[in-house]
Amino acid sequence: MASKVYFADFRCPTWRENLPQKLARLMMTAGFGDIDMDGKYVAIKMHFGEPGNMAYLRPNWAKTVADLVKSQGGKPFLTDCNTLYIGGRKNALDHLESAYVNGFTPYSTGCHIIIADGLKGNDEVSVPVEGGEYVKEAKIGRAVMDADVFVSLTHFKGHEQAGFGGALKNIGMGCGSRAGKMEQHNSGKPFVKQKKCVGCHACAKICAHGAPTFDADNKASIDTSKCVGCARCLAVCPKDAIQCMYDEAPSILNKKIAEYAKAVVDGRPCFHVSLVMDVSPNCDCHGENDVPIVPNVGMFASLDPVALDQACIDAVMAQPRIPASVIGSGEACSCTDYFKAAHPDTDWESALIHGEKIGLGSREYELVKI
Repeated sequence: MASKVYFADFRCPTWRENLPQKLARLMMTAGFGDIDMDGKYVAIKMHFGEPGNMAYLRPNWAKTVADLVKSQGGKPFLTDCNTLYIGGRKNALDHLESAYVNGFTPYSTGCHIIIADGLKGNDEVSVPVEGGEYVKEAKIGRAVMDADVFVSLTHFKGHEQAGFGGALKNIGMGCGSRAGKMEQHNSGKPFVKQKKCVGCHACAKICAHGAPTFDADNKASIDTSKCVGCARCLAVCPKDAIQCMYDEAPSILNKKIAEYAKAVVDGRPCFHVSLVMDVSPNCDCHGENDVPIVPNVGMFASLDPVALDQACIDAVMAQPRIPASVIGSGEACSCTDYFKAAHPDTDWESALIHGEKIGLGSREYELVKI
């Protein structure tokens, strides 16, 4: 059956309504007010932006959602999980600092931030994935699973590995703990860049399985036959010498993302919002952002994350290319699939096909414009 996806453009031709008010009206029209939030903890999952990136959603959008939650009697908090890669969000302290620098404070958003998987990215809950083919138990940040209601607030964009970054990516990859992210990106085993290793043995001390070993030069290696993929060694390495391989095939990566997303949303009230604006070719995890590939489109909201992503994709594909963007000239310009044009080796459709297959949602949708 087709799911309803609600849409509003970014036009505000008179003083009667501004963009935050328009988003609130869209959400209430889409059924946000029908969710029982009275006295409930409400997780608002979003991306705070890597320092240096300018394409992430402004804090004003988060405040709109948080205020709407509070108007329904809920207790909102903004949340995300720590990253695998080296950058400004690899532990909770750096992550919070990056969020503050990018404007996300209790004063600008009306609610607090909780990094869902804790200080070092290992505060997680194992969540069964009903119908999962690649993941039987997803490793999800604890604060996400402790919430009574889950809301995703997504900046819709391109992505260098998944093809596009929409609701499924924001939920599935974004809510995975560090070990969960590693499980999605590869077979779940890290490796050591030995040039960076200083032989401090911090990895050996944190490992409960004896996986780190050391050669004659006191350089670490990971015995993958003993490693269980918990990613704790990545968190404690003072030189960032231990890293994830990122070797999973694009289609498998997207299917795992869909399965992780299902683990997050199953069994509780959920609502999903995507803003198709500043559609950068890469993820907001980059410390920079390129020219948007298409003009700004509008706001989308739905109870169905698969239908929401499909509607956003169709809307992007219907836009003209921005000539100065990565898909606006050369060989990329001849490709009719904008996401493939930006990243030819990706397979974005596999996430939606698999999401529909495992019961996460429907690719069929009815677009309702307000």
